[in-house]
Amino acid sequence: MVTSTNIDTQAVLRTENLNVYYGPKLAVRHVSLDIPENKVVAFIGPSGCGKSTVLRCFNRMNDLIPKTRIEGKVTYRGKDIYAPTVDPVNLRSSIGMVFQRPNPFPKSIYENIAFGARLNGFKGNMDQLVEESLKKAVLWDDVKDKLRQNGQALSGGQQQRLCIARAISIQPEVVLMDEPCAALDPISTLKIEELINELKEQYTIVIVTHNMQQASRLSDFTAFYNATATPEGGKIGDLVEYDRTEKIFQDPTQESTKDYVSGRFG
Repeated sequence: MVTSTNIDTQAVLRTENLNVYYGPKLAVRHVSLDIPENKVVAFIGPSGCGKSTVLRCFNRMNDLIPKTRIEGKVTYRGKDIYAPTVDPVNLRSSIGMVFQRPNPFPKSIYENIAFGARLNGFKGNMDQLVEESLKKAVLWDDVKDKLRQNGQALSGGQQQRLCIARAISIQPEVVLMDEPCAALDPISTLKIEELINELKEQYTIVIVTHNMQQASRLSDFTAFYNATATPEGGKIGDLVEYDRTEKIFQDPTQESTKDYVSGRFG
């Protein structure tokens, strides 16, 4: 059973009774939630409970995994993103993604930003776009004199901020982040968290995290997922509870949510 709140802001993304299969295996079932505009939504829960699977549904990254299929509905601004007429590449121009491990292209810092913009047909001032994107990612002061250097030569935290700059350079409305701080040291993690707080003024952000403190600090809404064991030894992910973050952490409805956020889980 899922308990959730009626979100009083406009939903940018919505899932309705979403089921995700990898081949014959049901990975996630019956997920219904709204992602509100210009908010940070955190997905929390133990490993294997479907957080990243649901996240990847929002920009159809699961399409890249063979034999993946979905049931139910996923909408962006009210439009079914799995409709036959929707081009996933165009969709990803509106819904960007940042992955767990920094993955800058083996190109210059400048080209890391410019490459995607060119692919998306950007016709404006590229120098200005690169500078603005790096400033939004709070990286400009670190790299403004190194734009022709390889992006992979940066530190881990700088690489992740470069990847965020690359994601926002194509001017998306939504930024998905799949454990963006998991591979970073505490200082770099703090910088990414500060950046996320700044970015939500302009973007809708959905973040998967195993860090309870991070979820409570950063997010406006939190979704708790859990996994049910199957007789075959697998797991099926379920959305247990979705509400405002303070409610999830201070007064959750479900006992399993309370156990997880208090550290008694398992």
